[in-house]
Amino acid sequence: MPFGVSMLNRHVTRSCGRLWRDVPRPLVHIRSASQAQTGTRRSDEEQSWDASVGYLPFSRASIGSFFQQQPELKNPFLEDALLRGYLKRHFPSQEVFSDLSAFGERVAKEVDGWGRECEVNPPRLVHFDPWGRRVDHIVTSAAWKRMKDLSAQEGLVAIGYERLFGEWSRVYQMSKLYIFSPSSGLYTCPLAMTDGAAKVIQSIGVSWPVEEAYSRLTSRQPERFWTSGQWMTERRGGSDVASGTETVAIPQTDGSYKLHGFKWFTSATDADMTLTLARVQDPTGATTPGSKGLSLFYAEVSRDKDGLLQGIEVQRLKDKLGTRQMPTAELLLDGLPAYRLSEDGRGVASIANMLTITRIHNSISAAAAMRRVVQLARDFAARRTAFGKLLKDHPLHMQTLSRMEVETRAAFLLVMDVCRLLGREETGLASQQDAHLLRLLTPVVKLYTGKQAVAVVSEGLESFGGQGYIEDTGLPTILRDAQVLSIWEGTTNVLSLNVLRCVARSSGLVLHAYFSHVKSMLAGACSFSSLTPAVKAVDSALSELEAFIQDAATRKPIYLEQAARDLAYSLARIYAGALLIDHACWKGASHLDIYAALRWCEQDLCVVAAKQRTGCYDSSTASLDAALVYEQPIQA
Repeated sequence: MPFGVSMLNRHVTRSCGRLWRDVPRPLVHIRSASQAQTGTRRSDEEQSWDASVGYLPFSRASIGSFFQQQPELKNPFLEDALLRGYLKRHFPSQEVFSDLSAFGERVAKEVDGWGRECEVNPPRLVHFDPWGRRVDHIVTSAAWKRMKDLSAQEGLVAIGYERLFGEWSRVYQMSKLYIFSPSSGLYTCPLAMTDGAAKVIQSIGVSWPVEEAYSRLTSRQPERFWTSGQWMTERRGGSDVASGTETVAIPQTDGSYKLHGFKWFTSATDADMTLTLARVQDPTGATTPGSKGLSLFYAEVSRDKDGLLQGIEVQRLKDKLGTRQMPTAELLLDGLPAYRLSEDGRGVASIANMLTITRIHNSISAAAAMRRVVQLARDFAARRTAFGKLLKDHPLHMQTLSRMEVETRAAFLLVMDVCRLLGREETGLASQQDAHLLRLLTPVVKLYTGKQAVAVVSEGLESFGGQGYIEDTGLPTILRDAQVLSIWEGTTNVLSLNVLRCVARSSGLVLHAYFSHVKSMLAGACSFSSLTPAVKAVDSALSELEAFIQDAATRKPIYLEQAARDLAYSLARIYAGALLIDHACWKGASHLDIYAALRWCEQDLCVVAAKQRTGCYDSSTASLDAALVYEQPIQA
């Protein structure tokens, strides 16, 4: 036996001896193999032996006295130092603090339980009534319906349109959704589409036939409040709606239309109305291909006097990895009554505002999922003992949670800055620089926080050990639901290419606005010596990014296309670093705000420049990447 192993064995033996020395050892009756014969009954003596023993902690139904304490969800507003600090720094009204505090208490004590009920009682589809009539009823839990009433009462959509707090109204609204999202049972998804629909109607003009719908979408009265669906994706589908939309709209004599088509993915299918794309048929039955043939339509989801859906057949509900709480369905539109909202052929342009809103909602959900798992993990770390001390007293465990916290803070500040820019645009206060930043950052923040959420939540589940993998703790739900965030409203690659198009269509003005704003934030930190390493890191990364862009502009288009994802990541990391630095400079900042900025800026902020130096985007890599993916095995 190796010397080290021998010494370890003697050490363990001595330790065990010391542990047992002062502890009364229970009598344990061990039957020999020769006594335990198959089919024999225990003697009276054998049956009574256990009664003579003073203490048998694991006898029969007894399972021991220790149970691990579960993490406690406390008021998510009061527990979030960054959210409260951000609002204290920027928000003009203390009234909001009282509302968010009360709402946070309700979320922790009441709403979170509803969200769990939505998960364990997911929607189901009833195709036929007992007499064989096709009814297509989507049955949802009572908690799902309570979420709708709550959303109206708390103004989770209305706040953004009442604008009682001017340019900060969107920040207030999204702060409330940030608190609500992880406990909402995914009700934030229909709220995102409801907000998006209201934004589209507002931008087009609140008039007939959508005047009543707009009033309901933005109502605080539960009995009047409507939610909206977003029925865009078809079988050819995904983000390429221009070539993937086959639904046709047949004009009617009264100016309305009948829609005929198959919608492959329809989220929140129990909505009261929807916006959808279709191609108008001319008198010969012909349609215009491509995006020029798409128009935007408004349709109400209603039933006739016999309770049958008008113009809709629900084919099936989707069986999804996550977001099981929310009904997502395949729908056959068979004469659905609808009204055209956009100019003919301007459907894609008309939903641009909707995409801005829903992508911001997506980003809020990502940051909120990260915050929730960190909040639960730090509470658990103060309860769980391992290897002789609490998890919070293990430096490596706290280092891991600290890294999760830094990611969460960066995500929060990224999202809130986009909300700030949206609020300025909606109130007419946005400068040209603000407008350019909003246009560029919306896809950047959505794609980056979506990926962050999956990574941080996965790490968070690991911090609970085995319990993080157990379904009825509710923890796996957070990870499953987070996975949709990088897919819905544009995958990471699709949005990275959108960033390139945004740059091209603005003739580079969005990048000019980006560089100017980041430099202005760094300039404000020059007098803070404690932030010098972070400022230098961001400034250096910004210079690298500028050099990359100048070089890439001289290359073929495929060069930038290959770099698109890394470019988007670089834009996000650098901007987040500047925001963390900027927040660490305000008079109410703590030393931990400075620490968070320093930790964030230790990473490679300009990954696109680092990858360029390795030749990652050279002309040969595209063919080599494809060859590597599709390499064929050598034939024997």
